[in-house]
Amino acid sequence: MNATRRILITGASVAGPTLAYWLSRQGMEVTVVERAPEFRDGGQTIDIRGAGRVVAQRMGIEEAIRANSTHEESIKFVDEQNRTRAQFGAGAYDGNGPVAELEILRGELAKLLIEHCGKGVTYKFGDSIASLEELSDGVKVGFEHGEEAVFDLVIAAEGVGSSTRKLVFGNEVKRRSFNLYTAWFTLPRAPGDAPDMRWFNAPGGLCVCLRPDNLGTTRALLSFQEPPGGYEKLSAHEQKSVLREKFGHLGWETPRVLAALDDADDLYFDQISQVKMDSWSKGRVALVGDAAYCASPISGMGTSLGMCGAYVLAGELGRHDDHKEAFAAWEKIMRPYVNQAQSVPGFAPRLASPHSRAGIAFGYAVLRMANAPLFRPLLAKFLTPKADAIVLPDYDINPTGSGQAQT
Repeated sequence: MNATRRILITGASVAGPTLAYWLSRQGMEVTVVERAPEFRDGGQTIDIRGAGRVVAQRMGIEEAIRANSTHEESIKFVDEQNRTRAQFGAGAYDGNGPVAELEILRGELAKLLIEHCGKGVTYKFGDSIASLEELSDGVKVGFEHGEEAVFDLVIAAEGVGSSTRKLVFGNEVKRRSFNLYTAWFTLPRAPGDAPDMRWFNAPGGLCVCLRPDNLGTTRALLSFQEPPGGYEKLSAHEQKSVLREKFGHLGWETPRVLAALDDADDLYFDQISQVKMDSWSKGRVALVGDAAYCASPISGMGTSLGMCGAYVLAGELGRHDDHKEAFAAWEKIMRPYVNQAQSVPGFAPRLASPHSRAGIAFGYAVLRMANAPLFRPLLAKFLTPKADAIVLPDYDINPTGSGQAQT
C-alpha cells in the first residue's frame, strides 16, 4: 500500500475533516484548504444519527458531541398565540424522529472534528483552488494565494455550489430544486426560547422556526416556497429586504425575528436543492459530501451522508493502491445509501408547511396522531430518516492519535 500519498482536501466543514481524520490514521499526508479566512463557528443545528453516529463512535468522539450538543428537548408545532398544537420529544421513534438524540451546531461539530485530526493534518484557511492540471502521477494545483503544489489526489468536500466541482466537471452536475428558499441566522436568546424548537406555520407555505443552542443564543429559520429566482445571488442587504417583504405581515415571534436581521452577520439564504452526479470522480479528483450528492436539509440525512461518505472513501483509498479502483469501490458502497436519502418526495415542502389554514390545522391533527400505535408505523416513513440503511465496512484503521491539527 502507498501509505505516503499526499492528499489535498478542500472544505473544512464536516465531510472534509472527517475524511482528513481517517486518511491521516493510515499514514497519508493530508492538507485541508478552506476558502473562509478563519474557522467558521456557529451555523445551524444538524443531527447525527444512524450510520453517521456509528462513524462518530468509531472516531471516539460521540461523548464529545454529546457534551457540546444543543440539548434540544423537543420540537413544538405552535400557532400564532404560541400554543403547542403538536409535539415530539427527543426520544420519539427511539431517538430517530424529528429531534435526534445528538443535535449539535454545524460549527461545533466541525471544531470537534478539526481538533480530533491531530498532527497528521495541516489546515490552511483563507485560500482556495484556482486551477487543476492532472499529471501522469498527480495533480498540479494552483491556489488563489498560495504557491503551486502537486498532490497525489484532490478531494472536494465543499457545498452544493462547489467551485472545485465546476473546474473539473463543468456543468455535468444536475440540481433538483424543491421550489423552496430557506434562511438561517442567529439572534439573541429570549426567555421563552429554550429548550425546545418551536415551529410556526402560516398560510402561503411560510414557516418560521426558533431553535435553542448551547452558546446562549437562538437560531432562526425562515422558509418560503417559490421556484428558483436568484435570491441566493443577492447581497445580504437585499436578501434581508426580501425576507422582510415575505414575512413582514406575520404574527407570533416573526416581528422579533425580522428585527434581529439588522444585526445579523451570519445570514445564510439559499434555495433548497439536491445535487445529482453520474460519477463522483474524474481522474485523480473526487467529490464527497454535499458537492457530490447533497440530499437537501429536508432529507434529514446531510450529516450522515457526509460522515459516512468520508469514512468509506478513506477506507477504500487505504485498501487500494489504484485510486480508480478505490473510487469505484467507494461509489458502489455509497450509491444505494445516497439514492435512498435523495428519494425525498417533491411535495415534502408543502407537506411540512401547508398553504391554507385548513391544511395547517389538518397537519397538526396528523402530527398529534403520530405516536398512536395505529398510525405510528405509517407516519414513521415521513418522520424518521433511514439513516442506518447502510452496513459500514470495518477497515481496521487505528482510530488513535494525539495532538492538535496544524494550521
